[in-house]
Amino acid sequence: MTTPIPATLIPGDGIGPEIIDATLAALDALQAPFEWDRQIAGLEGVNQGGDPLPQATLDSIRRTRLALKGPLETPSGGGYRSSNVRLREEFNLYANLRPAKTIIPGGRFDKIDLVVVRENLEGLYIGHEHYVQIDDDPHAVAIATGINTRAGGRRLLEFAFDHAVATGRKKVTIVHKANIMKALTGLFLEVGEELYERKYKGKFELETVIIDACAMKLVLNPWQFDMLVTTNLFGDILSDLVAGLVGGLGMAPGANIGADAAIFEAVHGSAPDIAGKGVANPTALLLAAAMMLDHVKLTDKATRLRQALDATLNIDQVRTGDLGGKATTAEFTRALVSRIANG
Repeated sequence: MTTPIPATLIPGDGIGPEIIDATLAALDALQAPFEWDRQIAGLEGVNQGGDPLPQATLDSIRRTRLALKGPLETPSGGGYRSSNVRLREEFNLYANLRPAKTIIPGGRFDKIDLVVVRENLEGLYIGHEHYVQIDDDPHAVAIATGINTRAGGRRLLEFAFDHAVATGRKKVTIVHKANIMKALTGLFLEVGEELYERKYKGKFELETVIIDACAMKLVLNPWQFDMLVTTNLFGDILSDLVAGLVGGLGMAPGANIGADAAIFEAVHGSAPDIAGKGVANPTALLLAAAMMLDHVKLTDKATRLRQALDATLNIDQVRTGDLGGKATTAEFTRALVSRIANG
């Protein structure tokens, strides 16, 4: 008998509940042993209790150390900070793992298989910003402070290098801007090169590239890369760029991983314009669920889910409207569940 695995479930806002339902149906078909504790966050948290990240949700994740969440909407005004950022800070989720792999062949970029590993807690995203008034202009000068630490960089780079070894990646590229930001990103580069020489040399090839050159090379020839590891801001930008190579954010799962918790998510937004219409594409969250299965060492179920998703899209040709098909979310889910059951 399989031991139940406690996990927090956050349906999220907009299309979140619809794609969560689709994902739960697939996980049930796989007989994945998650024991869900359903919680709220984002706009739903504000509407129900005046807090986009309620204490009960934090307590649940602190207990389960594992969560699957739909997209969260950050309410405008009122001083609300992003729930996603708060979750990363609260649980020290220092590593953002964003794979991008071609599922539907024949696009402009085919046979893509890349991973972006982004530092999640440091850099310019720490939010240390202020204005300086000059004369009668209170916003005459804007100042932001970025902070990278040796310890934070080493922690993230060790995670990336270990993941590269464990998953058989042949090359890791450190992306930086040390030619200009010599201290802020130079430290990250320095730590990565030292760590590689000391502990990982010979296990994979290491290269370094400046961020602007990396962006150009990704568009011209993405197949030259295998894994990209970088600081917070650059990782945010590159992970979306890489998602565009495989069809956009609707095909992009993400994992936020720390020492004490791991949260898996669809990285796209809540898409309130199509919420409730039954046309949402759950692929990104399904792929996030596969990553979650890998994380808890249920790799056979993760493989079955990915294979069933591939077959549904490419053999059965059941696709939602954003992928050029006509299937509703429910129709797509039924086809996927059938593939899992009969696969």
